Amino acid sequence: MQAVYMICFFLFGICLGSFYTVVGLRMGKEENFITGRSYCDHCHHPLSFFDLIPLFSFLFLKGRCRYCKEKISPLSFIIELSTGLLFMIAYYSFGFSLDLLLLLLVISMSMILFVSDFTAMIIPDEILLVFGSLFFLVQIFREGFWMALLHIATGGFLFLLMYGLMLLGNFLFKKESLGGGDIKLLFVFGLVLDPILGILSIFLGSLLALPVSLLLYFKNKDHMIPFGPFLLVGLLLLLFSKITALDFFTFLGF
Repeated sequence: MQAVYMICFFLFGICLGSFYTVVGLRMGKEENFITGRSYCDHCHHPLSFFDLIPLFSFLFLKGRCRYCKEKISPLSFIIELSTGLLFMIAYYSFGFSLDLLLLLLVISMSMILFVSDFTAMIIPDEILLVFGSLFFLVQIFREGFWMALLHIATGGFLFLLMYGLMLLGNFLFKKESLGGGDIKLLFVFGLVLDPILGILSIFLGSLLALPVSLLLYFKNKDHMIPFGPFLLVGLLLLLFSKITALDFFTFLGF
């Protein structure tokens, strides 16, 4: 029976992944994602149902638009597949629980922000507000009201920490080092993590972003990279690993 549930979560994930791609792209362009049909980015022809089947349409059309034959960005395929796999692994790891619900919400937020930050370098406040509110509600049921309030305090601490890092980076590099969206994103992280793991998520995100930054540096490209996706990968790694602050200190030998 577990295999059936895993397949269901995968199918549910790829369908939501398709929707999250649309949300992320349209919010990056400041378009309404609720109304209006999907269209080809090249010829702007409205897409039919058969053009929008998650995963299969991209494979069947061989990555090209049915109408203008231009190449389709693989971003939607990647987000659909990633969401499906992460949903399936989340269920396998946590079963039916509030932990699973929280993780599914984190995955959902991450997919939308991956798209918007990667394509337009924007982390929409609306997405942070909606998912931050949902995280807080789930935490009330998981840990109680007072612990949920402590998570808000953690969010404030991580926000201030990230803001301080931004000021330091601006001073050292003489230019904008972090976007405001990255700073607000860390507040939302605090609604999910404790302070120690929140700091660790910043470290992991920075570690993941370092090779890309070095590559651009050695190519002499003065190009900003979106930091949000790396932070989100760090967050997901921590949640899927089930590591706790105690585990971290034990690993360090304290």
